[in-house]
Amino acid sequence: MISEHLTEYAGLPVVDFLSAGAEEHRLQRATWHARRAGEEAPTSTPHRERMERAITDPGAVAWALRLEPGAEDFAPYLRRFVAEVDTARVTALVIGDWGLHDGSDVPSTVVRDALVEHAAAFPGLRSLFFGDITVEENEISWIQQTDLAPLLAAYPRLRELTVRGVGETYQGASILALRVPEHAELRSLTLQSGGLPGRVVREVASSGLPALESLELWLGVDHYGGDAAPADLEPLLTGTTVPHLRHLGLRNAQDTGLWLRALVASPLLERLTSVDLSMGTLRGRDVDHLLASVPALSHLKSLDLHHHYLSEEQSARVRDAFAGTGVVVDLADRREPEHYGDGDDVHYPSVTE
Repeated sequence: MISEHLTEYAGLPVVDFLSAGAEEHRLQRATWHARRAGEEAPTSTPHRERMERAITDPGAVAWALRLEPGAEDFAPYLRRFVAEVDTARVTALVIGDWGLHDGSDVPSTVVRDALVEHAAAFPGLRSLFFGDITVEENEISWIQQTDLAPLLAAYPRLRELTVRGVGETYQGASILALRVPEHAELRSLTLQSGGLPGRVVREVASSGLPALESLELWLGVDHYGGDAAPADLEPLLTGTTVPHLRHLGLRNAQDTGLWLRALVASPLLERLTSVDLSMGTLRGRDVDHLLASVPALSHLKSLDLHHHYLSEEQSARVRDAFAGTGVVVDLADRREPEHYGDGDDVHYPSVTE
């Protein structure tokens, strides 16, 4: 999931707006491969051709803005994008590497400020993926985020926001913040991390997001700052702050069973139509509670539990318990715990380091 760049976003194909030097680098590589194969050297690359086609209909694609080694800084790169593309027709943006490829700890503040400065150039922007950075480019815990509340304030008509990365305080860089006093249009919010701080969860839970329909949190592990607990999500779990929420993802958790128990006990659950507890650490000790919770969960359309540590027998019991309820239960990707000497078994969520 974090090992490859997005190829589709917001229902649109992703097309890169090439940074300075990107086409030359790709053309050099393509020429080298062509000569080794005894073929004629190309004069262009598929990336350039896709970009040029997309410029003729800029609203038909999700534009990816990412820098390559040796490229210009992000601010002039965005200015060039605004000058060369009819950004008034752009509805979806994917922000990739903004200068982390050379090991620099460039915070996302530079991207945030540039997007805020050019907000008037994107009147139709509805979907934004902030941090399409693969694990090969930068570990997820190294992606330095910042306070993104000003970004939402600058784009009051944004409906979908996905953020990857949080940042690490020990590096002295700013880390993710997202306390939004009011945003009337945001329908979907996803925070992807290897460790989501409780502070960030509290900020989201107390934000004014009355239109929110989908919330997905990658909770992660405490070693990477993932100290969030169900109490941090309490304002949201009461069901009073997000009247339209229908999908909740509490994913990649160090203790999936803990979050399951909190959700089942919450007034919010009866309003949800889908729950995602995938990528986590659901294990044998959680089975009895999960089975006892089937009546509370039976109104759901789907329950995603993939990447879990249940045995085959325990998985079968869960499937049987939900049979006839109409709930689509995903129990794919069964894992085995790690064993280290004489210590306890270790259960890792999907995205850790």
